Amino acid sequence: MPNIATVLKEEITRLARKELRANTETLKKAVATYRSEIAALKRRVEQLERQSKRTAKVVSKAVTNAPQEDASNLRFRVDGFKAHRERLGLSAADYAKLLGVSALSVYKWEGGQARPRAKYLPAIAAVRKMGKREAAARLEELS
Repeated sequence: MPNIATVLKEEITRLARKELRANTETLKKAVATYRSEIAALKRRVEQLERQSKRTAKVVSKAVTNAPQEDASNLRFRVDGFKAHRERLGLSAADYAKLLGVSALSVYKWEGGQARPRAKYLPAIAAVRKMGKREAAARLEELS
């Protein structure tokens, strides 16, 4: 006759395994679903990267074939930039308002710590053509 303790232990183990199987079955299904979704997303990313490379090639060919704009002919010199601001009698903050940038950018450009991006060169060229009166009037408009 078997010992009641071993029978009880076996029955508890069997029931525990049954419960675990029931609980982990949903998790297994979720993991399988996630894995298939991840695989689909990876395929989509690879497809988009290939498409991006093709588009970049087409754009680079179009850019090299396009005529050069005036912005590429514009130059920037630290000395001239600072001298023009001083000739206008403007603070770096006021000069920055005219250009549409921060005063810190103007300080760094004047100090030679940074160079303005190409998109700011046309604005700098436009301000360089201004005189004192025109700059003051423009500041009044902006204020």
